[in-house]
Amino acid sequence: MFSLKVVENPGFTYSQNTLDEISLVISKNILEQQNGTLNIVFIEPLGIQNLNKKYRNIDKVTDVLSFHYHDSYDDLEQDDIAWELIFCEEKILSQWEEYWLWSEKEFYKLVIHSVLHILGFDHESDEEYEEMKKWEDLVWSAVFI
Repeated sequence: MFSLKVVENPGFTYSQNTLDEISLVISKNILEQQNGTLNIVFIEPLGIQNLNKKYRNIDKVTDVLSFHYHDSYDDLEQDDIAWELIFCEEKILSQWEEYWLWSEKEFYKLVIHSVLHILGFDHESDEEYEEMKKWEDLVWSAVFI
């Protein structure tokens, strides 16, 4: 099972227990057992805009970028960094206002969505969207309902 580790705490509250539950549900339902840590990092809007431009050729602020660093995770130790999610807290908070979600729940929604992207899920076609949405809903329901 992989672990989710917040490297720097955001200005909003979150629960490490909830992140652990998200990791457990994803690991049990989507992944084979894998080792490694997924770091969660928060940076300012200009920093994430620069990363978005460099890695995706999109010159704008985004809520989250995801990176994976290995082709296989089998030989990793639990503390080895396997993935990173780079968040823009200001963008999350603005989406909270736009979508009427509490910022902590918006954060968890983005974590689930981003981990699924790292695992190869996408939403470029209607079929891919439906498949990814199915897994997002499964994880959300298992953790929050």
